[in-house]
Amino acid sequence: MTDPISDMLTRIRNAALIGKPEVLVPMSKIKHEIAKLLKKEGLILDEEIVKTKSRKNKASQFDEIKLVLKYKKSGRSAITSLKRISKPGLKVYAKKTELPRVLNNLGIAIISTPEGLMTNKEARKKGLGGEVLCEIY
Repeated sequence: MTDPISDMLTRIRNAALIGKPEVLVPMSKIKHEIAKLLKKEGLILDEEIVKTKSRKNKASQFDEIKLVLKYKKSGRSAITSLKRISKPGLKVYAKKTELPRVLNNLGIAIISTPEGLMTNKEARKKGLGGEVLCEIY
């Protein structure tokens, strides 16, 4: 797999399209931080790290992130769109004055700054720029 963040976003998108209540993604620090931001912004209900036994080798265990997706009363997902911006082949950076506005500030963009991952709104308040990872609304 060349792009684990894109894989995570695709798993969330696919689970939301078929109405699954939760989705498991392989654990990494950056994906866990993205999950924390999604929970903080109210786009998912919960995130937790779970240990899973390997299907091939029963003795080994590895960590996964369990995301509990949020749905509206109508049954539609709280997340309408997940879009990967900066890819391994083309990194997209934004200065502090050029941070993206997603859906007229109704959505969020996740920015990788020198102070860690944060939303475009937090980065604008702190006066930080960085790599634009994805847009979510």
